[in-house]
Amino acid sequence: MHKAPLTIGPVQTPLAYIAQRWTPSPQTVRRAALSAVVMCVVIIVTGGAVRLTGSGLGCDTWPKCTDDSLFATPEQGIHGAIEFGNRMLAYVLSAAVGWAIVAANAAKPVRRGLSRLAWSQFWIVMGNAVLGGITVWAGLNPWTVAGHFLLATGLLTVATVTWQRAGEGDGAARPRVPRPVRKLSWAIVVTSALLIALGTSVTGSGKHAGDSSSVPRMPWDWADAAHVHAIAAWVVCALAVAMWLVLRVVDAPDDTRARARDLLIVLLAQGAIGYVQYFTHVPEALVAAHMLGSALMWIAVVRLALSLRERPETTAAQVPVQADSALSHA
Repeated sequence: MHKAPLTIGPVQTPLAYIAQRWTPSPQTVRRAALSAVVMCVVIIVTGGAVRLTGSGLGCDTWPKCTDDSLFATPEQGIHGAIEFGNRMLAYVLSAAVGWAIVAANAAKPVRRGLSRLAWSQFWIVMGNAVLGGITVWAGLNPWTVAGHFLLATGLLTVATVTWQRAGEGDGAARPRVPRPVRKLSWAIVVTSALLIALGTSVTGSGKHAGDSSSVPRMPWDWADAAHVHAIAAWVVCALAVAMWLVLRVVDAPDDTRARARDLLIVLLAQGAIGYVQYFTHVPEALVAAHMLGSALMWIAVVRLALSLRERPETTAAQVPVQADSALSHA
């Protein structure tokens, strides 16, 4: 009797292997997505700390810390340790994003949209790592420093959307408020993004260049940039107050009104810090607090925008049958 020939089964990716054997709870998926949000905020604040302590060139090059060493050396002192420590935190951020990817990929039923959002974070992390290296090679050019921060804010955007989507269904989005209110929300998103971008112009022309040596600054007066930034902040505040009032008029859901309230609280605190740091000649501690406020403000803006619509759970009839879905790529 002849034996049947040996056959090779389908080759599984590590993610598919995990997804086939583990189904995370919805709470686990959301916590994994939240961990990425938290690390995005941490990396923004610690990146600011590198600049505020004059440690931006604490490591001489990239991806190594010196031409001969991957790690910071004693000769580089505290500045080298701070810059290298921030680089190591990028690995913690990558781990958090990886955890979000694994959890989203293993969720049941399969949530391809959520998995794509999680994977997007990975590619943004990789892109910002390269941009960070270019920033070091360029000697802390203020334009690349600004781009590095804005891309980090882009990562925070995707992470926040992923976190929010992890707590929703995958049905078609349905509005919860009238269309004019949704347009007002988009106005808040656009002006807030402009506010953050203008903040980089204040930083790029200000006193905290990120290194004790002569680092070029953006070609305009720091005080003028701060005034333009403040005008944008007042516009965002006015729109946020209008949103809070309008949501009460249209009897919006409680959680949406809570998001508008949260945004107002963050804006008031952020505005107070901004004015105090301006009149006290931008001390490092207040600048760091302002950077934290910037991240928290943007999270509040994104969450408010997403709360104006809802996504119900999909029914069995709405979900197409996908054979061997566990073996497919995320």
